[in-house]
Amino acid sequence: METRDSNGTLLADGDNVTLIKDLKVKGTSVTLKRGTLVKAIRLTGDPEEIECRVEKVKGLVLRTEFLKKA
Repeated sequence: METRDSNGTLLADGDNVTLIKDLKVKGTSVTLKRGTLVKAIRLTGDPEEIECRVEKVKGLVLRTEFLKKA
C-alpha cells in the first residue's frame, strides 16, 4: 500500500512533512499551527495515517490529508 500526502506525493519512513491546516490535539491543550514541520515520520498499516512526534506530544497519529511533503 502506498501512503501519499495531500498533493499525491509518495511518503516513506523518515520523511519530513509540513502541516497544511491548524490542528487541535485531542486530550491536550496543544494546537499544531499550519506550517509546522514534522520530522522523521513513521508509516502505519493504514495508508491514510502516519505516526510522529511533535513538540511535547509523543506517539501522535496524523491523517495524510492534512500534510504535504517538505
